[in-house]
Amino acid sequence: MSLLQVINPATGEHIENITETNVADVPLMYEKSRNAFQSWSQLAVEERLQYLKKLKEVMVQEMDAIAKTIVKDTGKVPTEALVADIMPSIDAVGHIIKHAKAMLKPHKAKTPLLLIGKKSYVEYMARGVVLVISPWNYPLQLAFVPMISALASGNSVILKPSEVTPLVGKCIEQLFQKAGFPEAVVQVAHGGKELGAAFTAGNPDYIFFTGSVKTGKIIQEVAAKQLIPTTLELGGKDPFIVFADANLKRAAKGAVWAAFTNSGQVCMSAERMFVERTVYDEFLQLVKKETEILVQGTDENADIGSMTFPGQVAIVKQQVQEALEKGAQLESGIHPEKWDKQSMFIKPIILTNVHMDMEIVREETFGPVMPIIPFDTEEEAIILANQSEYGLNASVWTQDSHRARRVARQLISGAVTINEAIVSVANHYLPFGGAKHSGIGRYHGEQGLRMFCHEKAIVMDRGKRNQEIQWYPYKGTYSQFLQLFQSYFAKKTRWGTFLKSYVRLLKK
Repeated sequence: MSLLQVINPATGEHIENITETNVADVPLMYEKSRNAFQSWSQLAVEERLQYLKKLKEVMVQEMDAIAKTIVKDTGKVPTEALVADIMPSIDAVGHIIKHAKAMLKPHKAKTPLLLIGKKSYVEYMARGVVLVISPWNYPLQLAFVPMISALASGNSVILKPSEVTPLVGKCIEQLFQKAGFPEAVVQVAHGGKELGAAFTAGNPDYIFFTGSVKTGKIIQEVAAKQLIPTTLELGGKDPFIVFADANLKRAAKGAVWAAFTNSGQVCMSAERMFVERTVYDEFLQLVKKETEILVQGTDENADIGSMTFPGQVAIVKQQVQEALEKGAQLESGIHPEKWDKQSMFIKPIILTNVHMDMEIVREETFGPVMPIIPFDTEEEAIILANQSEYGLNASVWTQDSHRARRVARQLISGAVTINEAIVSVANHYLPFGGAKHSGIGRYHGEQGLRMFCHEKAIVMDRGKRNQEIQWYPYKGTYSQFLQLFQSYFAKKTRWGTFLKSYVRLLKK
């Protein structure tokens, strides 16, 4: 029996051990999930939502305990656990409770005139077993939202949370148990890459993955062989564009939060700052001032917690060192050579004299680093922002609304915020997802429910006529069809000719 050790990354404290799921149990878990799906999918949407209502009640009652669990498992500060992980999760449940019935009910579709007498509908049918593989940076929200979306849509769910934050995975499992969900409708499997690979290869009906581009490509390759649909929420290298007419104090405060929240371990972090040259020095001084007053720690008054995963600390260190060796200037923070090797805390770093060929600009950093690059024109800012393999999120800072919308339209990105950063993901009415290497698919909003369903087209006829005009025999119908179509598709429909041709075809 293998155990996952739960270590508080901020303190190094060993909290507990969690039993890993045996890879040999994967087929049995799929069998249980498929059996549970048979009854769960047959419930009316309203009945499934009753379980979500109870889940929401449980989460509200245990909000403080959940926050403390997240803090222990990730090293983030309590306020961020509450505001950025728990609140969006509960809000998502409330959104689904309010809108799922309308989003999932069959709805009429228009029927073309040539199919006169028929009615058309679209219905939504649950797919089956949904596999959710979630990351460690927001271990509650990034597991919870796809899970509840899939469940509301009638699917059963298997969650494989990150082995880096198993305590939150266990917490999620307990929340669904306390909410009284039927057996095996939700199952949580604890383990690492080997377990995730086994579940991916186990032929689920849908895979929702949030994580690295590298792992996402592996999952997509495996899924493609079985034609398993996927949603991939991957990395980002989000540009933060500041024009000279922006409210610089607001932009500076926004930049510091967007770059350093959750110690920069956010796929939507502002990882590339592009600042118009005429205000570059002023902006630099403002962000340095805002950065230097930040408090690192673990209590409720701290602004920035620790890093969560030791491997990520090594990546951040390597990227910062490479930038400094290539001529970057350290404006704030500590040189990597002087970092405490025993600590998971990284003091926020600001870099200038940064060039586009540096890894710190090209590769996802996922740490508290702010590289700042000047630009001279609007066109240059757009080119620099789009010069990336990623396209998840971007932000534009200007008081010229026309410029803001113009620039936003040209950015290759799944989302753009104007005089704001990151927050689009908190709006459950908006689709969320990336372009380029930032992923495939969208969730939240209507897409977030309907993507977990087969979209079924239904055409209905009353069945009273013995014949349709397009049925056999074809003898003698070509000229009549020609006249019918020419009259219908003419620049101005010739209704008299159309109706005569249609009646003749009905009488064939």
